[in-house]
Amino acid sequence: MLIDSSARGVYVIAPTPFHDDGRVDAGSIDRMVDFYMECGATGITVLGQMGEAPKLDEREAVEVASRVIHRSSVPVVVGVSSPGFVAMRSLSRTVMDAGAAGVMIAPPVQLRTDDQIVTYYRQAAEAIGPDVPFVIQDYPLTFAVVMTPGVIRRIVNENSSCVMLKHEDWPGLEKISTLRGFEREASMRHISILCGNGGLFLDFEVERGADGAMTGYCFPEMLVDVVRFTAAGQRDAAHNIFDAQLPLVRYEQQPGIGLAVRKYVLMRRGVLAADAQRKPAAVLSSQAREEVEYLLSIIARMDKRADLGKRAAPADTEVPVSGFREAQKSTQ
Repeated sequence: MLIDSSARGVYVIAPTPFHDDGRVDAGSIDRMVDFYMECGATGITVLGQMGEAPKLDEREAVEVASRVIHRSSVPVVVGVSSPGFVAMRSLSRTVMDAGAAGVMIAPPVQLRTDDQIVTYYRQAAEAIGPDVPFVIQDYPLTFAVVMTPGVIRRIVNENSSCVMLKHEDWPGLEKISTLRGFEREASMRHISILCGNGGLFLDFEVERGADGAMTGYCFPEMLVDVVRFTAAGQRDAAHNIFDAQLPLVRYEQQPGIGLAVRKYVLMRRGVLAADAQRKPAAVLSSQAREEVEYLLSIIARMDKRADLGKRAAPADTEVPVSGFREAQKSTQ
């Protein structure tokens, strides 16, 4: 199941589950993968920024990626960004041999000029091999590397193994329109565009020509709904379901604590046994947790999937994945 330029839908960015003592939580990985597939995800991405990849050693990174790949029946993309090409090549070959669908590569922060960026991706593509499809991660808010549409066009046209853009520029709606314009005028071949930033602008990004999302959110089925409704021409339905959850989408986008919010809600949903992150990590205060609970109660008035009751499921309780599907049906 290698990814190609026709990829569409929602590739959920998966967090890495940890026990409270910092050990990787294999049981929660399994529940999480099942949950994402039940939510309608068309793919899963691991070892990304929100997957705490830099906090894993090489052995752990391979084990996490391999467990997700073997559990999943949808394509799995693995983040392989690294300061050096030797480590990138090694991880790429290992996860591809394990059954990954492709890899994602972010630019190192020291790149500044257009030529430096284009050269880096050319060399990265050579390092991982022409048979490995890769995703450009365009996230200038974090990596401080600005890729103009023209630079992305050069990367795509020079590297046949580049099949997807993870678009996280902000503001970035015009960028999507420009890239699709390049395709219409035949100056750039078609690639899949999946958008990030926690889905904060997904309602309009898919209208501009994005193929879906490659991001995380504690209610990924909402992202699936937005993409599905838009593709079906049901614009009002897409915006209504998006707007219903926008307060929590916004709250989860706070720099520094966004992952803590996401993990907390996933724990409340019974997906993760704990909301732990590896140190250094932000911790939600009691007041922040109360605010999240308040937002859930508000959203639940319009979207029953946010009605999580008063208590989280015990850590050893199996996730009732069929319940996720029933909750999803209630919004359709």
